[in-house]
Amino acid sequence: MNRRNLLGLALVGSLTATLAACGGGDDPLATDSTPAAGGSADAATIIVGSANFPESELLAEMYSQVLEAKGVTVQRKFNIGARELYLKALDDGSIDLLPEYNGALLAYYLKGDAPQGVSSPETVLDALKKEIPSGLEVLDQSAAEDKDSLSVTSETKSKYNLTSIADLAPVAKDLTIGAGPEFQERYQGLKGLKELYDVEFGTFKPLDVGGPLTVAGLKDGSIQVGNIFTTDSSIETNGFVVLEDPKNLFLAQNILPLIRSSKNNSTVTEALNAFSAKLTTENLTQYLAQVQVDKKTSAAVAKDFLSANGLV
Repeated sequence: MNRRNLLGLALVGSLTATLAACGGGDDPLATDSTPAAGGSADAATIIVGSANFPESELLAEMYSQVLEAKGVTVQRKFNIGARELYLKALDDGSIDLLPEYNGALLAYYLKGDAPQGVSSPETVLDALKKEIPSGLEVLDQSAAEDKDSLSVTSETKSKYNLTSIADLAPVAKDLTIGAGPEFQERYQGLKGLKELYDVEFGTFKPLDVGGPLTVAGLKDGSIQVGNIFTTDSSIETNGFVVLEDPKNLFLAQNILPLIRSSKNNSTVTEALNAFSAKLTTENLTQYLAQVQVDKKTSAAVAKDFLSANGLV
């Protein structure tokens, strides 16, 4: 399927502009922001990328360190942007490996809803392997799952009697939703909400994916619904309510490595599969909180996780 349509190009352009505004003009693909010793990449080096949110960067750092522990030379190019941008970097060879989410990646390649009966981790993974482009592959998926959610404050839940996404249908026209800019054009976003739930919000406010802007918007009332990942510590610390998703708009979102086939080998596979076998929703949430709440660096938290689980 064609992943380079005009809409994709427009999204990439807007996301690049957003990154320039947020990153002081630095292009994360132009330089190696956290290089391993040895300088520029060569054929044996694996360039690890991440999306532009804390969990993705933490997972990418974990991948980097577990590979380095096996003698693999790694370079880091983190905080690239949203899926539309970092998959382009994977396609053109700017990066070789990054953490992904099986359901979201499947939805991206399908450009729409998953086939009927595809919602569990196993069925999503099977469907994903059929859609993934030649030259790319996924390794073992972990038990850790981090799904997109529509979250609201307890006050909004009570005011509109909200339990599930379906309850938004009669009131969404009076509400503002906040999310990353790409949410407006994704099926696992406004398009799917309209098709599956007949939910159309009065206003869409482009913010960040479960980041400080979305959290602040929910707290100050400038948005009533926010797109937040389910492992995000802000849900618990702020008493937000995650709305149920009975029609499975947001598929299973198990974390797994996505890698260019030319950079994979038995050492890489064994190291990353061993890591995925140790990763659970519970321990990911625990260690992510150390980054988001305790303000520790991803490198330090990744080292602690890998040491605690016998991976380094």
